[in-house]
Order: sequence, then structure tokens, then C-alpha cells
Amino acid sequence: MKTKNEAFDAFCKLAKVIQNEKGLNIISIRSDHGGEFQNESFANFCEENGIHYNFSALRTPQQNGVMERKNRSLEEGARTLLNETRLPKYFWADVVHTIYYTLNKVLIRPILKKTPYELYKGRKPNISHLRVFCCKCFVLNNDKDSLSKFDAKDNKAIFLGYSLHSKAYRVFNKRTLTVEESIMWFVMKLIVKEFFRRICGFSGKGFCS
Repeated sequence: MKTKNEAFDAFCKLAKVIQNEKGLNIISIRSDHGGEFQNESFANFCEENGIHYNFSALRTPQQNGVMERKNRSLEEGARTLLNETRLPKYFWADVVHTIYYTLNKVLIRPILKKTPYELYKGRKPNISHLRVFCCKCFVLNNDKDSLSKFDAKDNKAIFLGYSLHSKAYRVFNKRTLTVEESIMWFVMKLIVKEFFRRICGFSGKGFCS
């Protein structure tokens, strides 16, 4: 969502996804008294679908503790990553999405001993594709630029997160200065040096420094 005004449309989409994927109906929802939630559109939707709409008391966020703790975790995590990697703040949306994506797959619920992904999907998540945020990576140059025989075919990029709609990663392409979704690969210096040592007969010093 770009603005809070889109909260109702996002909730309607979520309700349809839950009904289609799980065959379940939403019985009750709870929110604070924010204008994006307490409005005529939400009231009419809940009335038409038989949903109980509850509000927390004014200035008592502890009544909506689960949401408040989740928001705090996302906020603190985003602040930590942005400061640690020194990324510009306008990447905050990608940072929050990456944290949320990762927590759903690795955070164990203390009582149920399962991750949120496992509780919803009914199977253990595959985490082999997870990568270190903001690590260096390379993407194939798919532009129609005329390349000579020995020009590089890849662009340096920064890993930002995971695609929502395909099996791809979100990266910041340093050459085009754009965020794109792509299959990328990671090159470790030790692997390249070992290649030079075994195949070419020298250490490769200077190529990977």
C-alpha cells in the first residue's frame, strides 16, 4: 500500500485469498480507531459478510498487543538493517518486506513449535533460497545493448529481497540504478581463487581482491 486509504481494498483482497485457499470465513477482526479502519466501507463490508468488528479502547494499545508487537518487530528490524547496511531510507519498503518474509519462515511459535508459514501452509518451509540482506550479487545483462565479444554480460547488484509473484529476487542494479526482479547468482572470492589455482595454475591474486 502506498497510502492508508488503500487499507480497505487490501483487506478485501486478503479476505478473498483466505476464503479461496483455506475455505474459511473471517469471523471477527479487531483494530484501533484509525480512520483507515473505522469508516463506512469497513462497516458495510463487515455487516454484509457477518463479521464482528471490534475496536480497542482509546489510547490502550495493549488491547491489540499482537499487532503492536509485530509492528514493533518490523520497525526495529528495518531500522537495524538500514543503519547496518547504510542503505538510503527510501528502501524501507523492501527492508520491511524482507524482514516479514523471513520471519514467517524461520520464527518458531513458542507453544505450537511451528513457523507461521507451516501453520498456514501445513508444510515446513524451504529456506535454502534465503540470502543475506544487502549482499553483493550479479544479474544477467538482459538489455539489448550491443556488447562486444569480451564485454561483461552481468551487472553488479545489491540484494534487497524476494519477489511476491515469481521465483526471483529483488535487487538494486548498480548500472541502471533501478530495482528489478531477476534470477541472480552470488560469487564468493574463495571459489574464484580456487578456480584460478586449479585450472590456470596460479593463485588469481589481483583478480578477486
